[in-house]
Amino acid sequence: MKDPLIIRENRDFVRLYKRGKSQVDPLLVTYALKSRRSCTRVGVTASKKVGGAVQRNRAKRVIRAAWRELAPTVPEGYDLIFVARGRTTTCKMQQVRRVMAIHLQRLTGVREAER
Repeated sequence: MKDPLIIRENRDFVRLYKRGKSQVDPLLVTYALKSRRSCTRVGVTASKKVGGAVQRNRAKRVIRAAWRELAPTVPEGYDLIFVARGRTTTCKMQQVRRVMAIHLQRLTGVREAER
């Protein structure tokens, strides 16, 4: 799998929020939309409701670490957005990874490889 591109444009976030499918958990919200691109694009966001700058940055780091482990299992051609929730700041990466795997399975239809 190629390295995923990062979603940075607000219009791309808005498009996924409106048209994408979503899965919600107290730790994480995931939006996914099939695209015509040959690569996967990923965006990570945390609002001020999550906490101060330190808490938001930690939540995003935890989400990115979980994504790095699951990225090879996701098929090409998806746009994904992961939104941190209030509990994300206090949890471990393995907990976020578990929730993310369930969300990706439901949204993309691909199961995580057995370890």
